[in-house]
Amino acid sequence: MQWPTATLPLLAGLAGLAATQGPPPGAPPMMRFECSQLVVDRIDPLVNPGVVPSPHLHQIVGGNSFNATLSHDLPSQSTCTSCTFSEDFSNYWTAVLYFRARNGTYKRVPQIPSEGLTGNGGITVYYIPDAKNKTSVTAFRPGFRMLVGDAAATTKQPDRKVCHRCMPTSGDNSNLNCAAPDTQTLPTGFCAGGIRTVITFPTCWNGKDLDSPDHKSHLAYATGSQANDVGPTGTCSGSHPVVIPQVMYEVIWDVSFHFSSVRKLGCEMADRDTQTRSFNDKSLWPADGSQPFVWSTGDQ
Repeated sequence: MQWPTATLPLLAGLAGLAATQGPPPGAPPMMRFECSQLVVDRIDPLVNPGVVPSPHLHQIVGGNSFNATLSHDLPSQSTCTSCTFSEDFSNYWTAVLYFRARNGTYKRVPQIPSEGLTGNGGITVYYIPDAKNKTSVTAFRPGFRMLVGDAAATTKQPDRKVCHRCMPTSGDNSNLNCAAPDTQTLPTGFCAGGIRTVITFPTCWNGKDLDSPDHKSHLAYATGSQANDVGPTGTCSGSHPVVIPQVMYEVIWDVSFHFSSVRKLGCEMADRDTQTRSFNDKSLWPADGSQPFVWSTGDQ
């Protein structure tokens, strides 16, 4: 399965901030910022509007008007945001990662900020324009929504736009998108710097619909774009001719995190003992040596 993620309205005022965030020398132009944890909850107003609880757990960041439904314009109702830019009342969310211990219990894996940023867990968000054609990219309109991934898929997806990397302690900022050594499946061994998940959204829009019934059909990945491309690349088709900025999520799952007490919150379950344990304790991993991490959608 591919686990689902979603992004919601982008305020027009946010686009003006891009010029204030200069990329390092040699890097493509982009806006990169941290969004700390807003809430972890079983709600999904895009896929399961009004359903409480939703089928699985999500971690949500962004504006504080996030709700179980999309009956209102979320950014217009928010008064603050968990993102770095106070003007960004958009919401962004993903499934969450669990550690499944040998004894059958589950612990939710927390997130840590990407290297060089500060925050309380959450998601690093990227907005990346077309570096070669700066005049042809259309800004997101208020109310724009999109989703990538498929919780019901049973095979690897050909576009490879959701990928994972086993991170070292520090210093791995290369190959931002899904290039080697990234994989579509979760790493099989312990990762000292955490597991990095990258989610890349389409860059071609049909030019008229802010959403679609499946939250995907109004968008398309460009023909000729590669999994490791940064920013809009390739060619948009006649059905989706409008180039939009590439939105990308980067989530670092802290698989070296230590628990010091038993916690129970919603469907989150901790070990029955009170010893400090960490996810790299091999005595807690499956007896057959397989990797113990699973998504809240049930995927590995």
